[in-house]
Amino acid sequence: MKALRMIKSGLDKLLLISALTMLAAMVVVIIIQVFSRQFFSYTPSWSAELSRILFVWVSFLGIAYGFKEKLHIALGLVVNAMPEKVQDFFDYVAKVIVIGLGILMVYNGWQFTMLMGRSTMPGTGWPSSVIYISIPIAGLFIMIYGIELLFKKGMHQDLTDVSEGWENGSIDFNR
Repeated sequence: MKALRMIKSGLDKLLLISALTMLAAMVVVIIIQVFSRQFFSYTPSWSAELSRILFVWVSFLGIAYGFKEKLHIALGLVVNAMPEKVQDFFDYVAKVIVIGLGILMVYNGWQFTMLMGRSTMPGTGWPSSVIYISIPIAGLFIMIYGIELLFKKGMHQDLTDVSEGWENGSIDFNR
């Protein structure tokens, strides 16, 4: 069990570092694009395409990370008003639906990635699958986090804890 936790911790770090690195790279590419357009009246043909690729990757990795951190939209107010057994049922159903979504992302994302591997992007000459492989990768992370959540109670953050922590300055941003 300890080995699984270490592997998952490594995957968590890989996800976060990858998303942040791609976000920083996207900012650099956009700065280069704007700078070269303004001062040299020239825009590298690859810059707009690369920034789009990075944006798609950051978006999908961010979706997976947001799910891990329970930052998604939830109807906690409605669910919390129900009896505990009903809450547990809806909690379980929501987790299974999310795992199913992850499975769909992996399966259909992989098929689409293979289909788009035959075409190339004009600016970089890279296969179009470079963009679309982000879908099954994010789906895999969502599946992992969904399975992990099956063993935990609650699908969403308790916003009362967050608002109280915000008011007294005790929110821990370094979880």
